[in-house]
Amino acid sequence: MQHSAFLSSLTDPAPPEGCRTEIAAIWWLKNRNWQLAHDLIDEAPGRDAAWIHALLHRMEGDQPMASYWYARAGRSAPENTIGQELALMMDHFLD
Repeated sequence: MQHSAFLSSLTDPAPPEGCRTEIAAIWWLKNRNWQLAHDLIDEAPGRDAAWIHALLHRMEGDQPMASYWYARAGRSAPENTIGQELALMMDHFLD
């Protein structure tokens, strides 16, 4: 999905149909719905999903769980802000 299409979709009532789970989770985050983002990513496999899962726990202030998920993602805990990390994720997942 292209970055511009993703941003345009943020005013829609739900993420774009057929988008990757990771993109849908980020969509819910950008729409201030942490719980739906977490529900989507909670059972998703792979390092990309684990990275988003780590950010979600970082956002809620649960550093031990965030550290666990960063390790599952093969990443170290970032030193950037949550907003900067979310921007990195968007660059990673969107064209």
